[in-house]
Amino acid sequence: MQQGDHQMEKEQQMQIVCVRSASTGGVAGEDWADDGSSRSALSLFKEKEEEIERKKVEVREKVFSMLGRVEEETKRLAFIRQELEVMADPTRREVEAIRKRVDKLNRQLKPLGKACLKKEKEYKMCLEAYNEKSNEKATLVNRLVELVGESERLRMKKLEELNKTIESLY
Repeated sequence: MQQGDHQMEKEQQMQIVCVRSASTGGVAGEDWADDGSSRSALSLFKEKEEEIERKKVEVREKVFSMLGRVEEETKRLAFIRQELEVMADPTRREVEAIRKRVDKLNRQLKPLGKACLKKEKEYKMCLEAYNEKSNEKATLVNRLVELVGESERLRMKKLEELNKTIESLY
């Protein structure tokens, strides 16, 4: 590739030299030599241009040919994909629908689960408070029963004393 570029550059330089010498009007002998070399340089340049154009056409044809094959292969792959989908599990649509419903239910269950946990926590706190108050009540009731019992004993004792005092008066 570099050698071809170098050769084209050399040919272009030769053409420039030929054009310059022709425009400056050199000596008659030089004109004839320059004229022959400029003609050969021009014909060489034209040949190279034609060769480049042919290669362009060849490359373009190859590219279009490859594109055609790629399109054909793409069509074949699309057909194969369709065939595979047809061959897939016939209940696939139903499975997909059920999966969507399960996902939807999961999304609905998540906040419900959080609410449930929150309410369970509240319930446990309320139950603790209830049990605490119940224990306190039981303690107070026991104390009340003791006090009432003691009060009754004291009153009975007083009544017996009063009764003895009254009997002693008669």
